[in-house]
Amino acid sequence: MYQVFDEASTPAASGDRIKALLRELKQRQLIGFLVPHSDQHQNEFLPPSEERLAWLTGFTGSAGVAIVTDKGAALFVDGRYVLQAPKQVDTDLFEILQVPKERPSEWLKGMLGRGSSVGYDPRLHTISEIKRLTKSLEAAGIRLVPVDENPIDTLWGNERPAPPRAEIFAQPMEFAGKSTGEKIMQVQMSLVEAGHDAALLTAPDSICWLFNFRGGDIKHTPVALAFSILPAKGRPTLFIDPEKVGGPMRTALKPFTEIAKPEELDDALKALAKAGSKIRLDPGSASMRFASDIEAGGGKYVSGDDPCTLPKAIKTKAEQNGARSAHRRDGAAMARFLAWLDEVAETGRVDEVSAAMKLEDFRRETGQLKDISFDTIAASGPHGAVVHYRPTKDSKRVLDKNSLFLIDSGGQYADGTTDITRTIAVGKPSAEMRRNYGLVLRSHIAIATARFPEGTRGQDLDPFARRPLWMAGLDFDHGTGHGVGSYLSVHEGPQRISRLGTEELQPGMILSNEPGYYREGQYGIRLENLVLVTPPEAIAGGERKMLGFETLTLVPFDRRLIDPKQFSAAELSWLNAYHARIRETIEPLIASEERPWLRHATAPIR
Repeated sequence: MYQVFDEASTPAASGDRIKALLRELKQRQLIGFLVPHSDQHQNEFLPPSEERLAWLTGFTGSAGVAIVTDKGAALFVDGRYVLQAPKQVDTDLFEILQVPKERPSEWLKGMLGRGSSVGYDPRLHTISEIKRLTKSLEAAGIRLVPVDENPIDTLWGNERPAPPRAEIFAQPMEFAGKSTGEKIMQVQMSLVEAGHDAALLTAPDSICWLFNFRGGDIKHTPVALAFSILPAKGRPTLFIDPEKVGGPMRTALKPFTEIAKPEELDDALKALAKAGSKIRLDPGSASMRFASDIEAGGGKYVSGDDPCTLPKAIKTKAEQNGARSAHRRDGAAMARFLAWLDEVAETGRVDEVSAAMKLEDFRRETGQLKDISFDTIAASGPHGAVVHYRPTKDSKRVLDKNSLFLIDSGGQYADGTTDITRTIAVGKPSAEMRRNYGLVLRSHIAIATARFPEGTRGQDLDPFARRPLWMAGLDFDHGTGHGVGSYLSVHEGPQRISRLGTEELQPGMILSNEPGYYREGQYGIRLENLVLVTPPEAIAGGERKMLGFETLTLVPFDRRLIDPKQFSAAELSWLNAYHARIRETIEPLIASEERPWLRHATAPIR
């Protein structure tokens, strides 16, 4: 199995660990310390050796920051984790606060007096984050102090897991669609146009994309932890643990890059700075440590986006075709799973863990699964209201009759990454469940059918998905969609559909379309497909060409939860056409005994 279901949270140890941390801080003349969920690459998902926040608090979500002071402690999470955090964290020790309603800076100003010093690890916080926090706290007389050695690492000691050292491997041209040399030239041209001498790449998926390799340093995300200095002219340098680069990959990389050890990066940056080079750092993703390195070399960095982020987001024709192929394969696995689930869901013998394992089995049987793309969210009944719930052997629930079952999952294939959520009726759903499912499905269709001009941003489309819910007085506290990589990260920027989505959507970008509704303590509904932004096309009678979306995911929605009277004729037309496309595409890929289920699941709805 690519996933385990053991409980990873250890809140019982938090009390002693906080006391030890405060003793360590006192020795360093610090009043408090910031503990983010991050590493020096600012990854969303972390290797075990970087899970400092979980070690201290018990919280295992993918985003959050704890602040520990001698006056009290708090854990800040976003709307995805407001239900999960209190279940994992000792709330007698940590106040749970939701961002952006509550801000760490304001909490610190209310907790500490003038002259207080709060420590932070400059490897684990971005330049933008530290600058914002410093500016806010300075007005209150509170000082942020960088530390050379993280006190969490000191306390963790020998029990801290070893850093990952998985060997890298090539991503073939047939899937990448563009050679390493072409990519380096493309990115270097953008640096020349900007007048920058070099860029520091810190995001592992950018580096894997640029050099056409993949790795295994992070669970479910095929990346290698590495850095790179990319000059505007000349050969880049890849800073990577030499144990990760075997003979064949060393030979493949030799024409394009120098290879150095990660510990050589600081001196290389200082040398560039001393030479007067304009070194681009992405302040939203580069650690504060690197800005300090450049300043220590007597130079100044220039702010700019990671130059690989946008070209990586705009998929090549090979990557687009690979995504379509991966979704056909994944759609067949999902159809087989849903057919199986319909047979056994009401027997009382299926729980969240066994369902997740069964779905992974169906994906494995494709013969092409490299990994799952994240730990499966298999949530029965009230667990569905916990947006990022992960079942464990201790928390698992049996699928109840007359309830909803939400399953959010995906696969990593060499030709593409998938991510899909379906909400399934077990037994007879209530009228309320059907009504709210219909609202979420209408929200989903609003994005799937959207047409929009060039220059449209994700934040411009986000209200499309919320309007049906808003009209009913409902909403959801997460973004409508995130970018998705090509056999890379299941969460990819810069594109996203959310209130914060400022990047213009361009043809070739892949995003999720996943509105939802969550009734705390009862159920959750989320319906997610991946979509590809299509080139601008003329609309009959129109004056401007419009972009649109091609839906990549090929899995039916649950007919038992669909009340046709809730939908317009246009919405039903889209739904029936989508189901017909699924039937035509997926039926040849599944066994004859599974086809009757698919035909019924995709029959026209009138």
